Amino acid sequence: MAKSEPDKIKVLLVDDDPLIIRMYEHKLTQEGYEVFLAFDGEKGYVMAKENKPDAILLDLMMPRLNGIETLKLLKKDADTKKIPVVILTNIGDDKAYMKAVDDLGAKDYLVKAQVSLKELAEKVAHLTGKK
Repeated sequence: MAKSEPDKIKVLLVDDDPLIIRMYEHKLTQEGYEVFLAFDGEKGYVMAKENKPDAILLDLMMPRLNGIETLKLLKKDADTKKIPVVILTNIGDDKAYMKAVDDLGAKDYLVKAQVSLKELAEKVAHLTGKK
């Protein structure tokens, strides 16, 4: 486990698309965040427990545990239930998914193709209270 930097806001990216996750990682690192990566929901859950991030960006369609299953685990666990989670997906504005993640406590539902890197960084800043 990597040693965390105490003064940096920590963000966990959970997505199985290596291109997307590296692009988000690059932008958030440029913005001054400490970024952790997980390429499936199972690893994302473990990393959330280990690293206690200030925010989690979570894809829906992933191997091992999908985003819904991962969100359920995160919100049931005393160690992770208060961490704000933003769903970041390519599914689109699917009303059933939007309702499901809202009911489970996700803070927002963003469609990858509709959100710029700048908007994503602004959303993370808002969630974490970064000035």
